[in-house]
Amino acid sequence: MNESSTTSFQRQLCRRTFLAQTGLGLGTAALSTLLGGESQAASNQSIGLPTLPNLPQKVKRVIFLCMAGGPSHLETFDYKPALEEISGQPMPESYTKGQQIAQLQGQELIAQGPMTKFGRYGKSGQTMSDFFPYHREIADDICIIKSMVTEQINHDPAHTFMNTGTVISGRPSMGSWVNYGLGCENKSLPGFVVLVSQGGRNPQPIASRQWSAGFLPSQYQGVPFNSTGDPVHYINNPPGVSGDLQRRVVDSVLALDGHRQDHLHDPDLTARLAAYETAFRMQTSVPDLVDMSDEPQHILDMYGAVPGDGSYASNCLLARRLAERGVRFIHLYHRGWDHHGDLVQHMNTCSGLTDKPTAALVMDLKARGMLEDTLIVWGGEFGRTPMFQGKGGPGRDHHIKGFSMWVAGGNIRPGISYGATDELGYNAVENPVHVRDLHATMLHLLGIDHKHFTVKFQGLDMRLTGVEEAKVLHDILV
Repeated sequence: MNESSTTSFQRQLCRRTFLAQTGLGLGTAALSTLLGGESQAASNQSIGLPTLPNLPQKVKRVIFLCMAGGPSHLETFDYKPALEEISGQPMPESYTKGQQIAQLQGQELIAQGPMTKFGRYGKSGQTMSDFFPYHREIADDICIIKSMVTEQINHDPAHTFMNTGTVISGRPSMGSWVNYGLGCENKSLPGFVVLVSQGGRNPQPIASRQWSAGFLPSQYQGVPFNSTGDPVHYINNPPGVSGDLQRRVVDSVLALDGHRQDHLHDPDLTARLAAYETAFRMQTSVPDLVDMSDEPQHILDMYGAVPGDGSYASNCLLARRLAERGVRFIHLYHRGWDHHGDLVQHMNTCSGLTDKPTAALVMDLKARGMLEDTLIVWGGEFGRTPMFQGKGGPGRDHHIKGFSMWVAGGNIRPGISYGATDELGYNAVENPVHVRDLHATMLHLLGIDHKHFTVKFQGLDMRLTGVEEAKVLHDILV
């Protein structure tokens, strides 16, 4: 037996002796931590970094409503009469020559006018399409950004860019950055929760790396809640396993890993210990969270929610309940907005599933006094082209040069539109807003200076907004 093997054997022997003599004491200490105390891992998860916030904090949480697939700005909030006038004619080459286009590359480009009517709503006179009748009720509460730009023209990389600020896989998502920096106000729930629904054309898959913690400690990654059945896998004990037995198992595992950590000081093991503790607490907190029997019927009706149906409406109501319980970042995906053809049909489906609950979420938070410290973001990974696409009913291709999103709550100026695309809705020409600008503004409202929120990785000071210039959108802030 060589020296290395001897040393390893001695360590194992010491460990066995230690556990044999003190195992019950360790178990009791671990269990007391689970039931009432706070270990360092749990404390780190709930509190966040001691240096943050480093700016005045205007919001406590973010709810990001992602319309996955890319809703058309030209059928939502960006009415273009000039595009309507040339509909069916060749798209002027001055707009498209040398431009990156997705599936229409190399094809004849024909202008496609708006496929629905628009009107002005609210005291602010916000422009909205007929696809969103319920949005009219929140016209004076939201700020519509009509000049968004991004860098990725296909779905998965565009989601990656929207969520992480880069197309490089393996980087932390914005929810993980926020969870890492500020922690969660409720140690019995994850700080970052993900909810997914679908309905519409060609629901694009959403990879789990979109809510990954990347190079941050793994306890800060998003926790997906299931739309139907148990909200989290294995949240309930299997048949024959009592609560006391479950406690003994968790107790023993924590004791073993805790002793091992005393020697290794491994950050991954710290994350695992924190995950055990959070999972144990979730077994009590999550069933209460998803039990909506305490919601009055008029609230269910306002959202159009049927608890347990896995719909976007139920997810919006669950998002409000998560926000009430101190979850820091809540990310809802609705898959089905990839409308390359038959846009009117699929827009009716998608807006029918999302319009009412989205407006209800804003109004519900406002009525509860929570909108003032919540940031809501609505939008997709990109927009759609002003050019026709489709073999049946007309549709639109992916577009990255100009599209619309909206934000509400916190310190956001309500009832305004910001930025503009050109007369055909192709290029953002007034106050372009890059995805990184959106991230910088989000962090600013959370009380974080994006330029000084960094983590050392592979010798570089990494940050959500990257090394490129990103600006806080002070013009949309009160």
